[in-house]
Amino acid sequence: MANEPGPMKKIVDKVMEVGAELTPAGRADIPGVPASMPPTVEEPVEPRAPLPAKPDQGVPTPLSATGRTDGPSRTVRAQDGAFLTTAQGARLPDSDHSLKAGPRGPVLLQDHHLREKVMHFDHERIPERVVHARGAAAHGVFRGYGTGAGVCKAAFLAKDVDTPVFVRFSTVLGSRGSADTVRDTRGFATKFYTSEGVFDLVGNNIPVFFIQDAIKFPDIIHAGKPHPDREIPQAQSAHDTFWDFVSLHTEATHHTLWNMSDRGIPRSFRTMEGFGVHTFRLASPTGATTLVKFHWKPKAGVHSLVWEEAQMISGMDPDFHRRDLADAIEAGAHPQWELGIQTFPDTPEQTFQGIDLLDPTKIVPEELAPVQPVGLLTLNANPTNFFAETEQVAFHVGHLVPGIDITDDALLAGRLFSYLDTQITRLGGPNFPQIPINRPHAPVNDMLRDGFHQDAVHTGVAPYKPNSLDGGCPFFAGAEDHAYIEHPVPVAPATKVREASASFHDHFSQARLFWLSMSPAEHEHIIAAYTFELGKCYEQAIKERTLLVLANIDPYLCTQVAQGLGLPTPQATEPLADVQPSPALSQVGRTWPTTGRVIGIVTDGTGDLGALDAVRRSVLATDMVPLIVAPTGGTLTGESAGPVTVQRSFATARSVEFDALLLAGVPGPAVDAWGGRDAKAGVPPLAAAPVDPRIVLMLQEAYRHAKPIGGWDGAETVLQAAGIAADALGVVTGSDGEAVLREVTALLGAHRVWDRFPAPAENGAV
Repeated sequence: MANEPGPMKKIVDKVMEVGAELTPAGRADIPGVPASMPPTVEEPVEPRAPLPAKPDQGVPTPLSATGRTDGPSRTVRAQDGAFLTTAQGARLPDSDHSLKAGPRGPVLLQDHHLREKVMHFDHERIPERVVHARGAAAHGVFRGYGTGAGVCKAAFLAKDVDTPVFVRFSTVLGSRGSADTVRDTRGFATKFYTSEGVFDLVGNNIPVFFIQDAIKFPDIIHAGKPHPDREIPQAQSAHDTFWDFVSLHTEATHHTLWNMSDRGIPRSFRTMEGFGVHTFRLASPTGATTLVKFHWKPKAGVHSLVWEEAQMISGMDPDFHRRDLADAIEAGAHPQWELGIQTFPDTPEQTFQGIDLLDPTKIVPEELAPVQPVGLLTLNANPTNFFAETEQVAFHVGHLVPGIDITDDALLAGRLFSYLDTQITRLGGPNFPQIPINRPHAPVNDMLRDGFHQDAVHTGVAPYKPNSLDGGCPFFAGAEDHAYIEHPVPVAPATKVREASASFHDHFSQARLFWLSMSPAEHEHIIAAYTFELGKCYEQAIKERTLLVLANIDPYLCTQVAQGLGLPTPQATEPLADVQPSPALSQVGRTWPTTGRVIGIVTDGTGDLGALDAVRRSVLATDMVPLIVAPTGGTLTGESAGPVTVQRSFATARSVEFDALLLAGVPGPAVDAWGGRDAKAGVPPLAAAPVDPRIVLMLQEAYRHAKPIGGWDGAETVLQAAGIAADALGVVTGSDGEAVLREVTALLGAHRVWDRFPAPAENGAV
């Protein structure tokens, strides 16, 4: 029932109970509270201990530098005590003034506090990641279903085993300061703190990669990054160097097509698939082996933005994805994914139904090898400190546990070198596993010594094997002791060469499979993406060369992009592949839970506030987020309900924040509805306007982005002002707000009102 309290409402209500004494409006009406306690207007002067963490925040498990739980300190907190001190613990009376020879005199060299403070500030930044620099992360837990235990002996996959995890999402090309909603591949990296050591599943939201061999990785990244002379464009592939490379290096075609699809602009990290990309080898408790591909399936479904939304959000809120993730966790709408595996016989050929499993530019369609769920990931706590956790977490595809082994994928082999090498530069030396967020939750006795940032105090005198002076410790483990043992894979006699298998030479069949698997609306989005990106290129030769690539995928795709560029359509240079579509690749045609969806409720505050508040509570009860949009901030008050907190004003709201819009009445022009104050209000005279022009703009945007719209209490007037028919697709009106909400929620199950994107009269794609 809509009025039964859901998890989100319970958590929000509880937090509001706690904060009710602190602020009249309730401190946690929506996520995003900056601190665990509200500030006072005056500067606090009474000494007190540091504030506690916010309820939504977690920290790395307090372990010693060698993974022990019985170290001298069970805390990883950086602060202690009520007073400001130096790094050595000396209390300070002042940190606003340098030590000077008189109030106007020169600064004295002996000011040790000034030197320490500025020195540390000068070294606050570490090199950002060359790729995946911009990221957001969260703590969570993984629970094994036990369904994978038959093919993999890894302890964390056993039934009902809970394993702490830390997950980092990221973009590939942009710097740390770039925007979230750019068109790009996203990283999906998961660190499992298992009882047998750390396992890192370092994947992407796209199951294939640009290249087949890691020796080409510097080339694709150099091509995608900003041009080295001007350092532009930032976080984009819409430029000459990228398209120059991928049009010449056609093994990139499949990944590029995914990137030009809606997959390149996800709605949220919470609605994004993840893939291990490579084929791995699993070993069962009996020693039998199976080849697998890893998949993360979001419980909320796979959803994306449309390109105009992504562009608007980049300017309006560059932190859109990281804010969405943190707010969802704080609100109790904990994101969840199922970990699934596609399994294949471990044959010497390492192929499956003609698909080379060692080629990272290929997928195995789910219709051929279903994804079998093996566990559930839940993200339930935000980081307490971004730098200490999200920025310093170090992933590595070579962090493996018993039961999971690598294959001979040439891209994977290079990654095994690259990740480890990167950490030495970024994190200041070889001891990065001792940083709290990276510490294993299993005992470590590695005989590795010294080096930069050695935090462990080692005992003993014999860090070598064999030894007798330390009693022979540490000892080697056997299989019965859960040792990590590589599977003894036979290596066939071969000649040392620099070349690839002939099976790697097919660059177009799977790109065509992906294209044929898309819906008409998704086809049009792909065409628009290619047209936009190539339209940003300067060199005509690069555009023409890319059209030659598209001709080998599909004639309709090539023709439409060529028309958008004003260029002739070339002929294919290879026969079009005869492939079967894979419906699982499309984001259209299924329904999904609406957990965590954001509903904008527009009102001018003059109607029945009791009914409005009932709708707001019904949204919360169904685990969605209601945001009240009113003429000004503050609260709405009336006889029929207590104060209703406003989260957005007409000036600050924009349609791209919401998954659906509800209109409670007819919001007339607010006092600031004029172009000189807010350009969104436009310039026409407003004296006779029945509706605030910014709400008209918001509705028009939401409608063309195919979002559900609902309304009551005269909402038809607002729709008419926006040029939207009250009986249009995905538009619901009525006299009862909660009934309208139920219909809008049902529409949200499909993410968008896809039929609002009309297909062209003739589509030769299939």
